[in-house]
Amino acid sequence: MGLDMHAVATSWEVPDLEHFDPNEYTELHYWRKHPNLHSWMKSLYYAKGGTEEPFNVVPVVLASEDLDRLEADVKAGSLPHTEGFFFGASDGSETEDDLAFIAKARDAMDKGLTVFYYAWW
Repeated sequence: MGLDMHAVATSWEVPDLEHFDPNEYTELHYWRKHPNLHSWMKSLYYAKGGTEEPFNVVPVVLASEDLDRLEADVKAGSLPHTEGFFFGASDGSETEDDLAFIAKARDAMDKGLTVFYYAWW
């Protein structure tokens, strides 16, 4: 058990988030136990009006502006420090991997795909 985190892409303009099934999408990126990034995504989800509790297997659609903010926060080392049962710990070594995700997400968006994040813990 633990924090498994995914970024997925779909050709649907607006994915059916109410009936979300992760098996219907193309995996874009995967992280294992990077709670600081998960907390950043959780804050984004609630800022966009999300209401599900807990934030578990709940997708959040990413826009290019979100990726811009995420990139700035990753580069500044300002993802929120987060700990949790089964979450593990972010140790700072994730920066290059996070930036690789952002590049893949931008590429997918440039191809007209919708990108979103979800985690399962």
